[in-house]
Amino acid sequence: MVPEGFLHGSSSPDGSASPARHSSRSFSGLHPGIEFRTLGACDSRNNTAAAKDGFMRILVVEDDKKIGGFVVNGLKQSGFAVDHCEDGASGLCLARSTDYDAAVVDIMLPELDGLSLVRKLRDQGSQMPVIFLSAKASVDDRVKGLHAGGDDYLTKPFAFSELLARVQALIRRATHTTEPTRLSVGDLSLDLLTREVKRGNQTIDLQAREFSLLEYLMRHNGRVVTKTMILEHIWDYSFDPQTNVVDVLVHRLRSKVDKDFPTKLIQTLRGMGYVLKNP
Repeated sequence: MVPEGFLHGSSSPDGSASPARHSSRSFSGLHPGIEFRTLGACDSRNNTAAAKDGFMRILVVEDDKKIGGFVVNGLKQSGFAVDHCEDGASGLCLARSTDYDAAVVDIMLPELDGLSLVRKLRDQGSQMPVIFLSAKASVDDRVKGLHAGGDDYLTKPFAFSELLARVQALIRRATHTTEPTRLSVGDLSLDLLTREVKRGNQTIDLQAREFSLLEYLMRHNGRVVTKTMILEHIWDYSFDPQTNVVDVLVHRLRSKVDKDFPTKLIQTLRGMGYVLKNP
């Protein structure tokens, strides 16, 4: 499993891209039914990959295998269906033939660079939200990305949690949806404005980190959250991932949310992480 931590890009200082490596593979992971495909040449077989599976589908165009795997795995764990290709020409073909909810595009790509890819899509009327990834962090480079038609620009190295938040924000704006102010799973509810937590009619008092953890689990309702993801979200990697701080915090939260109730919502999946769901 690729860790969801801070990712340092492996691009060379001059931003040159490595040669494209084409492959095609699918596998199931933490979310049955959510597929991840690395696609090469955009042929008729690949063109049938429209998002008909009920999940939001993201296109990732990144030629660096480490970065691509990191981004794809993180998005997949967050509940998205993901298509991944390693050159700009294939990315352009897929974006033209598949209705994606958003795209994550590296700028320095073989065959067709990311800026040209997005310009071509915009010229053809595509409104797909796009976030650029780049090792170039100057203001001029960011402005070029936005002028090319990008909606956002994230520089390497980056934390996956930031990329995910930006992708979700782009999708919300594109679909005109608003951020919820109240989360609920079964008889458990959490008010984001008043910070009040209730299980049935019983109010539960939580400390700041307990509240943050519960909110994070509820936002990922029914999906596995790894210890590394919790460390990054709650502590921003201030602690060594090998420590047991996550286990201690989950234990404290369970003692308040689950202990006195017949239905246990927080479950441990050994070797994978935790999931909060209504059985």
